[in-house]
Amino acid sequence: MSGRPLPWPGISDDTEQTPPDGPPTDDATLRERLERAVDAVDAPDAVFAVSRHGRRTLHCGGTAAPPSVARQDLRYEIGSATKTFTGLLLAHLVQRGLLTGGESAAACLAPGRRTDTAPVTLAHLITHTAGLPGLPADFYVRALPAWRTNPYGRYPAERVTDAFLRYRPRHRPGTRWHYSNLGVAVLGHALAAATGTAWEELLAAQLLRPLGLSGTALCAEDPKTDAVGHGKDGQTPTLPFDAGGFEAAGAVRATPHDLLTFLEAHLDPAGTPCADALRAVRTPVLRRGLGHRHVHTTAWFRHPTDGGPMYFHSGATLGQQAFLGFRPDTGTALVALCTRRYRAHDPFVATAYAFLAEDPED
Repeated sequence: MSGRPLPWPGISDDTEQTPPDGPPTDDATLRERLERAVDAVDAPDAVFAVSRHGRRTLHCGGTAAPPSVARQDLRYEIGSATKTFTGLLLAHLVQRGLLTGGESAAACLAPGRRTDTAPVTLAHLITHTAGLPGLPADFYVRALPAWRTNPYGRYPAERVTDAFLRYRPRHRPGTRWHYSNLGVAVLGHALAAATGTAWEELLAAQLLRPLGLSGTALCAEDPKTDAVGHGKDGQTPTLPFDAGGFEAAGAVRATPHDLLTFLEAHLDPAGTPCADALRAVRTPVLRRGLGHRHVHTTAWFRHPTDGGPMYFHSGATLGQQAFLGFRPDTGTALVALCTRRYRAHDPFVATAYAFLAEDPED
């Protein structure tokens, strides 16, 4: 049964493909590429994990001594790549008919509140078109005393929703794009309110358990199995990331294999519990920038390659970074993770992006 259409205009997509049945990349060549990528990242711990037509290859390394638990079995903080889970969750709730995406976020959070004539909708929040700033105006004042240790943890859920309800966008919702952690955080609280389910349980019940992501969670659970982040020097450890009221925008932590499972579901949605939603989040919904070169779906950034589109999202916490991406034209998924946060001249994102963009057969 086909799902319900999303409440924002889709863009014609004439490059959507199913993964081809071509031969896998030579193992030795792939492993050499993975080793070079891990070395280029130059982090205490690094993992590059590739799935090609469902066949997985991982390479782990780092400048630090190997941890007691194998690097490929640790859970890593993925920061803003969490938004790919949040976008898929919204699409899944829409496809199930539980929401339309056109609901007013303010009405979800404060029932009975007078609704604006042009309200910010759930769809505006996930597409960064709500007219919201990246963070609330008072975030920095509250976060400053713990800027290097726990800035988001000082801004709890009630402050996130209050900041949203008090804010008056400068532009009509839906007319301009501006990346907003605040917006996606608000979306998480709005979805929880609309469904009457706490965010952690909503995500687990609708996505994590159905997709078999048992190594994925929203908070640190065990120092032995949670990767330890490091500052820019690659030596100073950081505390586990506390997302505070921004869970939907950056709280997910997961193992490399769980993240590959997540991406493999995007490459081949058939037979998964949320197949319609997985197909929906590959559909372009807006274009921006010079020549409309930047294309976005409800969960992913989308760039062209010679063979077809690649979908990706990166993320960072105080001491870790992540890059998730997949290419339907080559049947390739990439998970890149590291335990160092770069502030400038970042080799991590550039290395991961180039790895995915490169034709695996070249």
